[in-house]
Amino acid sequence: MNERILVVDDDPTFNGVMTRALVRRGLDAVGVLSAEEALAEAAARPPGKVVLDLNLNGASGLTLIRPLLDASPECRIVVLTGYASIATAVDAIKLGALQYLAKPVEVETVLAAFAEGPVEDEELPLEHTPLSVDRLEWEHIQRVLREHDGNISATARALNMHRRTLQRKLLKRPVKK
Repeated sequence: MNERILVVDDDPTFNGVMTRALVRRGLDAVGVLSAEEALAEAAARPPGKVVLDLNLNGASGLTLIRPLLDASPECRIVVLTGYASIATAVDAIKLGALQYLAKPVEVETVLAAFAEGPVEDEELPLEHTPLSVDRLEWEHIQRVLREHDGNISATARALNMHRRTLQRKLLKRPVKK
């Protein structure tokens, strides 16, 4: 299997740190800052693994999963995000990502995610801690926002909420479970 790792993240600092950390571990890694660069790099040299940021300059990194898998069908993709939500995690896995991790994340955690493989249904715990009301609200807002293609005004109308109130809620960090 191709062991080349493609790091796709629009934050030059994070991208550089992650790429250098992978190279220092003796891995063949290259970093790109945009979706266009990622697709060009994948076409030129198909990667075996991809570290993909969920938010690329305001666009969804999820739109890259299918084209990256088309360029390299054996590719294993780990999605990273600073704004984790159950809805986007489910979307990422359905589209073909191997794992979904919340930033900040250590390089060892990313490498372990590639090694572990996808979570199988029988591995999921039967008992779980219910989400807090605040977290449920956050998840609901994220789902409705996604349904309205990121349009704040349409989402606010659908939630029967003032647009500025919604904007304030979206600026806050995701609520802990």
